[in-house]
Amino acid sequence: MANIVRRPRRLRSTAALRDLVSEVQISNNDLIAPLFIKEALDEPVPISSLPGIYQHSVTSAIEEARRLNDLGVKGFMLFGVPSQKDPLGTQGYDDNGITQLSIGAFKEAFGDQAVVMADLCLDEFTDHGHCGVLDQRGCVDNDKTLELYGEMALAQARSGVDFVAPSGMMDGQVAFIRQTLDQAGFVGVGILAYSAKYASAFYGPFRDAVDVTIANGGDRKGYQQDFRNRREAILEIELDISEGADMVMVKPASSYLDIISTIRPMVNLPIAAYQVSGEYAMVKAADAAGYIDGTAVALEQLHAIKRAGADFILTYFSHELAEILR
Repeated sequence: MANIVRRPRRLRSTAALRDLVSEVQISNNDLIAPLFIKEALDEPVPISSLPGIYQHSVTSAIEEARRLNDLGVKGFMLFGVPSQKDPLGTQGYDDNGITQLSIGAFKEAFGDQAVVMADLCLDEFTDHGHCGVLDQRGCVDNDKTLELYGEMALAQARSGVDFVAPSGMMDGQVAFIRQTLDQAGFVGVGILAYSAKYASAFYGPFRDAVDVTIANGGDRKGYQQDFRNRREAILEIELDISEGADMVMVKPASSYLDIISTIRPMVNLPIAAYQVSGEYAMVKAADAAGYIDGTAVALEQLHAIKRAGADFILTYFSHELAEILR
C-alpha cells in the first residue's frame, strides 16, 4: 500500500481535538444584536418576515438587551422607528425622537456594561424611504444630506451613544460627522462606518422592520455600491478610514466574504460584517420547511464570516444563539 499521509485526518478524530486545533471560534463577544424600537408601542410586535425578531417598545428592548447582556452579548445596534415621517426625516435628529430616547434609556440601564450603537441614516424617518434629502429631480442631494447627518450625530451624542453608525453611503459622511462631533466636544463618540454597503436584494425584511417603502418603486443603486464591484469597496473603505472612521463594515456578509478577506490584511481597524435580514430570513424559512438544520447553518455561516476576517458580526441570530454560544 502507498504511504498515505494521514496527519490532517488525525487532527479531526474527536470533538475535543477539533476544538483544540480550531482556527476560528465564535463567542457572544463577537456579536452585535440589532434592535428595532418603535415609537408608541406598549408591547413587542412580531415582524412576519423576520421570525423571532420584534419591533420593540423602549421597555421591551431593554428587557431583551438585558437577557442578551447577561449571556455575554455586549453590543447593541439601535434602529428607531418613528410614528410620523416627513421629507426631511426630522424625527431622526429631534432630541425627543425615538432613537435618542432609546439611547438615553439604554445608557441609563447599562452604563458601561454594554456598547450602545445607533444607526445613523434618514431612511427610517423620511416619507419617501431614501437615505437623504431629495432634490427637485427626486435624487438624493449628497451635501444637504450631510448637514442632516451632522444633526443626527449630535442628537445621538447628546443622548449618550457610544458609536454612531452612518449607513447612508453619502460621499464624505465620515469626515463631516467626525468634524461635527469634534467641534461640539464629542471627541469620545466613535464612528462605525458602513463603508462597503451594497445595493443588495437581501434587505427586504429589514424594510418591513423599519416600516420603509421607497417611493415610486425606486431603489438606492445611485448611492449604495454595485454588487458587481470589488475594487470600489476597497476604495470606499480606504476613504472612510482616512476620514476618521474607528471601525468599518461590510454589508451584507455571506455573499461578500471576498470583500472581507481582501481588506483584512490591508486594514488595522476592527472590521464588522452585517449578516442582514434576508440572509437570516432565508435560513429561517428553509429551517421551517425542514430542508436544513437552521441552527447548524447559522453557526456555520457565522464561523465563515469570522474566518474571512471579521472582528465582530451584526446578526439577528444573536437573539437565539446567545444561549448556545455562552
